Amino acid sequence: MSGSARLALCSFAATLMAAGALVPLVQPATWLLHAAIMVAVLGAVGALARRVPLARTLTVALQAVAALLMLTVVFAADRALLGFLPTPGVFQEFGQLLTAGGEDVGRYAIPAPATDGIRLMLVGGVLVIGLAVDALAVTFRSAAPAGLPLLALYSVAAGLSGGDGGSLWFLLAAAGYLLLLLAEGRDRLSQWGRVFGGAARSQGRFAAGLEAAGRAPAPVRTGRRIGAVALGIALVVPAALPTLDGGLLAGAGQGNGSGLGGGGTISAVNPLVSLQDNLNQPEDREALRYKTNAPNTQNMYLRIMALDRFDGTSWRFSQRRVEDVPDRLPGPPGLNRGVSTTEITTSITTAGWYRQNYLPMPYPATRVDIDGRWRFEPEGRTLVGDRGQSTRGARYEVGSLQVNPTREQLAGAPEAPESLRREYTQVPAVLPDIVKETALGVTEGAANNYEKAVRLQDWFALDGGFTYDTQVDSGTGAAAITRFLENKEGFCVHFSFTMAAMARTLGIPARVAVGFTPGSPQSDGSMSVGLRDAHAWPELYFEGVGWTRFEPTPSRGSAPDYTRPDTPAGSESDPARPEASASAAPSVAPSASESCQEQATPAPECATIAPGAAPTATGGGLPWRLGLLIGLAVLLVVGLPLLPMLWRSEIRARRLGSRGRTEADAVARTLAVWREITDTAWDHGIPPDESQTPRKTADRLVRLGKLEGPAAEAAHRVADSVEQVLYAPRPRPGTGLAEDARLIHEGLRAPVSRWTRLRALLAPRSSVRVVWAASERRRAFTAGLRTRRADTAGTGPVG
Repeated sequence: MSGSARLALCSFAATLMAAGALVPLVQPATWLLHAAIMVAVLGAVGALARRVPLARTLTVALQAVAALLMLTVVFAADRALLGFLPTPGVFQEFGQLLTAGGEDVGRYAIPAPATDGIRLMLVGGVLVIGLAVDALAVTFRSAAPAGLPLLALYSVAAGLSGGDGGSLWFLLAAAGYLLLLLAEGRDRLSQWGRVFGGAARSQGRFAAGLEAAGRAPAPVRTGRRIGAVALGIALVVPAALPTLDGGLLAGAGQGNGSGLGGGGTISAVNPLVSLQDNLNQPEDREALRYKTNAPNTQNMYLRIMALDRFDGTSWRFSQRRVEDVPDRLPGPPGLNRGVSTTEITTSITTAGWYRQNYLPMPYPATRVDIDGRWRFEPEGRTLVGDRGQSTRGARYEVGSLQVNPTREQLAGAPEAPESLRREYTQVPAVLPDIVKETALGVTEGAANNYEKAVRLQDWFALDGGFTYDTQVDSGTGAAAITRFLENKEGFCVHFSFTMAAMARTLGIPARVAVGFTPGSPQSDGSMSVGLRDAHAWPELYFEGVGWTRFEPTPSRGSAPDYTRPDTPAGSESDPARPEASASAAPSVAPSASESCQEQATPAPECATIAPGAAPTATGGGLPWRLGLLIGLAVLLVVGLPLLPMLWRSEIRARRLGSRGRTEADAVARTLAVWREITDTAWDHGIPPDESQTPRKTADRLVRLGKLEGPAAEAAHRVADSVEQVLYAPRPRPGTGLAEDARLIHEGLRAPVSRWTRLRALLAPRSSVRVVWAASERRRAFTAGLRTRRADTAGTGPVG
C-alpha cells in the first residue's frame, strides 16, 4: 500500500473514531453508518484527484463538491435537479433542516431521537471534519494540524454528552490521531529509504533496554513529543469546556462543597433546563416507576428540590449544609402530632438514561434505603449525590408521611417563627407593585393566611381566566411575573413562581418545589412517571403543619383535599382513577446537557429534570452552551487554514509601515522592505537564494518573475538601496521603498495563474518562517538551559 493510500485510510479511521463520541447523544446510531459511507466516498474522491494528479486546492474543492452532492441526495433529493444537483431550493431545505435541528437539540433530552435536522447536523458535521482531516493530513501532507478538527469534534461531543462513556471515546479519538501521526511518520521516513540504526549492541537485553529507554532514535523521540502534546491538549481542552465533567477526569476534585466527603455545602442550582423546548416533546419517556402502599396516589408528588431564594431575576436553590444520610430522617419542620399522618413505603426504580444528582422522593421522607454516595440536606429534606453519584438506574425505597391536615388546622395555624418568616417572605425591591396589589385584591376579605392561600390557588386555577400554554416565554424573573399577570398565559413555572411571590408579599412563607406529579397507573400495580409528569408547584408554610403543597396550575396535577371546600377533609381519591391531567399534558423534561450555575453543585450531573430558576428568559433555538461549542469548533476548522494568510498580512503591514528618522531606523526599514520583496517572490513560486548579492537577486526576480516596466525598475532601485545600507561607507537609504514593494507585488501577480495567486494569498510559502523562528528560539532556550546547568554543576561543592 502506498504512503498516500495509507494516510487516507488512517484519516478515515481517525475521523470515525472521533465521531464515535457523538454516539451517546442520539439514538439510534444509524446516522454514523451514513456518515462513514460519505466520509469513505470523500476519501476515494480525494485519492482519485491526487492520482490524476490535480492541484491541491482543486482536490479539496472537488471533495467539497462531492460532499455537497452526497448531502443533497440524502437530505434534499426532492428539491434537487435530477435528484442530486443542488438548486436554490436545496440550500433553502438545508437551512430549514438546520433550524429544525437546532430546535430539536434544545428540545430533547440526551439521547435525542435522530430527527432529520439532527441527522443533517451530525452527518454534515462529521463530513466537514472528515474533509478537513483528509485535506490537511493527506492532500497537504501535514498530519499534526489535522488533530485540531478531530479535537474540536471530540470536545463538542464530550461537552454535550456530559461525559457518557468519556474514557472510551477519548481513547478511541486519541488512538485515531496517533495512528494518523504514525502513518505520516512512516511515510516520511520511507522517502529516505531504510533507516540505519547502527550495529547491534552486545550488552544484553537488559542493557539494550536501558539504552533504548535512555536515548531513542530521533524520529521516535519526535513522535513521543507530538503524541504527548496531542494527548495533553485533548485532555486539557475538554476539561476546560462547560459540562465536561463526566469523562476521563470525572470526579477529580469534586464533592459537596469543601471536600470530597464529610460535611461541606451544596450551592445554588439552576434546575430550569431548556424549559421552552422540553415542554413540547412529541414522545413521552418513562423516567422512573414506583410501587407504593399508599391508600391513594393522588398526592404522590415526587419532590426533587425546593427553590427558596427569589432575587428578582430568578428563583434559586440556596447554599445549604449537607451531612451523612441518617437511618431515620429528622421530623419535618413545623409538623405537630395533632395533624393526621399516614406512613407509607414506596419502592422506586429510575430509568438507565435518567441522570441527575437529586433524588426524587415523596415529601416528607422519613427514611431512605439506597446504595451509593448520597448526602442529606436537612433544610430542604433532599438527598444529593456526592462525587458523581447520580440517579441513573437507581433502585431505592423511601418511607414517607402523607400529611392530612384539616382546613380548621390550617386556618388556625399560629404565626410562623420569626427566623423562618424573615427568610421565606423576602421579595426583591425590583418586584413591581402590581404583584402585591394583585395579591391584596385577590385575597381581600380573607380572614387568615390559609384563606388567602386558597383564594390565590383558585384564582390561578379557576377564577382568574388564566390559560395553560407551553408556548409562552419561559422567563422566571420579576418582568416575567408581571407579563404573566397581564397576559394570563403560561405553564407550571409561571403559576407556581407567581403564586409563591404573591404569597410572600402577603407575609406567608413560600417557596417553589420541583419534581413529578404522580404519574399513570400500570397493569402490574405500579405507577409510571414520564417526562411530561415533571412539574413545579408552590409550598407555603403553616405552623403546626409545616410546608404544605398547593396547586395553582390549571389542568395539571390535582388540588389537595384540604383546599377543596366541597370535599370532606381527609377523604381519599380512587387510586385506580388518576387525574386526567397527570400525564396527558406536557411539562418539564429532563436534560443532562444543561449545566450548573457558577456556584456549582457538588456532583457533575447538575442538570435536573424539573423547572427552576433561570437567570434570563430563554427562547427557542440553540442553547448558548451548544452555540458556544459549535462556534469554537467552526472557528477551529475554518480559522486554522486562514492563520498563514493573517500572519502574512500582519508581517507585510509591519515591514512596509516601518518608521523612524535615525540612520539605524533607515537601515532596518530598507532591509525589512527587501525581505518583504523576497518573501513575496517566494509566495509566488520563486524561492529565495541567500547566496546571491542584492543586485543578482533583483536580476533573478526580474527574469523569473517576468517583471516589466515600473516593476522591474522598482526591483533594481530597492536592490541599490540595500547595497547602499550594507556596503557604502556613508549609506544613503532610498525613498519610496514601500511603494516600490507594492509595484513589485503587482508585477509578480500579473503573469501567474489564478490558482498561484490564490495559493500566495491563502497558503503563502514564506509563512514557514514562523516555524523556523520558533525552532530557533527553542534551540536557543535549550542551549541556555544547558549552559546554566553546566555552570551550576561547575560551581557545586567538591566532595
